[in-house]
Amino acid sequence: MNKLNLGRYFKKYSFLYLLAVLSMALSTLLDMFAPIIVQHIVDDVLIAKKMNLLKFFITGILGIGIGRCIFQYAKEFICDWCGSKIACDVRINLFQKIQSLSANFFDGINSGELMSRVKDDVDSIWNIAAFMGILMAEVILRVIYTMFFMFRINWQLSLISIIGMITSAVIAIKMEKQLDNLYGELAQKNSELNNTAAENLAGVRTVKAFTREGFEINKFHKHNQKYYELNIDLSRVFVKYNPVIQIITRLLTVITLLIGGFFVIKGNPLNNFEKISIGELMAFLQYVGNIVWPMEMLGWLTNGFSSAKASVKRLNKIYEQTPDIKENNELQANQLDDEIKNAIFTSDDIHGDISFENVTYRTNDKNILKNVSFSVKAGQTLGIMGATGSGKTTIINLLKRMYDVTEGSIKIDGVDIRELPLPILRKSIACVMQDIFLFSDTIDGNIKLGARETMSSSEVRSALEKSHSWEFVQKMEDKEQTVIGERGVGLSGGQKQRITIARALSRKTPVLVLDDSTSALDSETEQEIQKVLSELTGMTKIIIAHRISAVRKADIIIVLKDGMVAESGTHETLLKENGLYKETYDSQY
Repeated sequence: MNKLNLGRYFKKYSFLYLLAVLSMALSTLLDMFAPIIVQHIVDDVLIAKKMNLLKFFITGILGIGIGRCIFQYAKEFICDWCGSKIACDVRINLFQKIQSLSANFFDGINSGELMSRVKDDVDSIWNIAAFMGILMAEVILRVIYTMFFMFRINWQLSLISIIGMITSAVIAIKMEKQLDNLYGELAQKNSELNNTAAENLAGVRTVKAFTREGFEINKFHKHNQKYYELNIDLSRVFVKYNPVIQIITRLLTVITLLIGGFFVIKGNPLNNFEKISIGELMAFLQYVGNIVWPMEMLGWLTNGFSSAKASVKRLNKIYEQTPDIKENNELQANQLDDEIKNAIFTSDDIHGDISFENVTYRTNDKNILKNVSFSVKAGQTLGIMGATGSGKTTIINLLKRMYDVTEGSIKIDGVDIRELPLPILRKSIACVMQDIFLFSDTIDGNIKLGARETMSSSEVRSALEKSHSWEFVQKMEDKEQTVIGERGVGLSGGQKQRITIARALSRKTPVLVLDDSTSALDSETEQEIQKVLSELTGMTKIIIAHRISAVRKADIIIVLKDGMVAESGTHETLLKENGLYKETYDSQY
């Protein structure tokens, strides 16, 4: 789906909306009979002195009130329920769309903007679905009803109201054009404001450590000031046009009263000076009040629809994105029977033979990797070393298909990873990345991430023990049920690293990746974890590290330089070559 099709969501609840429109139509129609009753009270009761009719008219007014209460409640409840369901559906589908996009998309957008899309823009759609849409329908229907009853009383007086409505509509259209642009700018600035606040709060300890509070406050103030100025511009548009509409509505009542009063006293010169009754004038003035309300609503409705229109445009920018990483055409077209696919592609069938064949990865016209080739057999350990920026983490991202290779191929068990279903590929690789991320959840929940239904508590405990996390977890009040803060706040760097190692070990996947995963550990704990890793059998291990101690026991070690394999071999052979690996060894030992 490359476009937000709101019609599809509304169609799903079309029957309920039909009931809401019917309730609204009946409620509005009842409103139209109230002025007629007033007309008869004035003409028949007050002037003609037919007091016996008063009880019927009062009963009629009471009945109209009760009927309106029932139908308005039904309309409001149905629209609120449908609007909330539509907003819920749009939000979850939008979130699913965002989740389906590849890593490249997230490289070019900040989290604050995405939060604004998921929250604020969907809320604008909720406004339309819950009450603004039905309110617009009520405005139109009320105008039609009112004009019909006004023409029945006096068509000449009705022309005054028509002129007022046309003038208000023209003003509302002009206002909408100006609001449309402003809402787009306002939403963009809102995204920047959210992102600035979220980024600062996430890194508040760093801000305090470098005494950057003043700088961050000033940066936030600049975004906030621009946001304020845009809101003022928005207010200026309302101040410019809304009072004009208000003046028109007031003049409409005054002019109708003056001309109508003349028709009562002198008669209508356009209709042989035929007079209208005082009751008819009173009823007509009430109908003018019914016309005034839709005219006053035009500005507010224009505001809401402009906001929703701008929100839909921004959401469509996300829906227009397509993931760079896709299933191969045969799997995507479901040409294979599901049972056959499951029989061929399961994580249990993957053994862990990995080979990179002349892999080149290019982004923004820059080669990150160039002609990288190596292979590692199932159960072996591959060590990867190299300076910062040499492409070590990129190798892992390509292996997991976060990105696709520009040239060459990556194979697991002799099968190009582009031919494997993405879920199976990624479930087969457990990673401990250098960018540690822990959710605001229990330690148990963080380790079971993605496997809550299948992983037992004993497996969690075993993983904690293997990663030497149980040493500090058992001292916590709730042990593994202890809730840790956002991104693991409250834990030391080494503790967070050990929990992420436990999370990876608990998966028991064919391939285990450790990307600089022991950098925050003391040498003694690192040696203990290296010992545990060396005892793991039947698992292909890829260890990225800057320390020789982390990779020296690997079956194969490759050294990257400028995105290319500069050296390859075992620890002993690389030492004999007196190259980059030997230089690193000498500097560390």
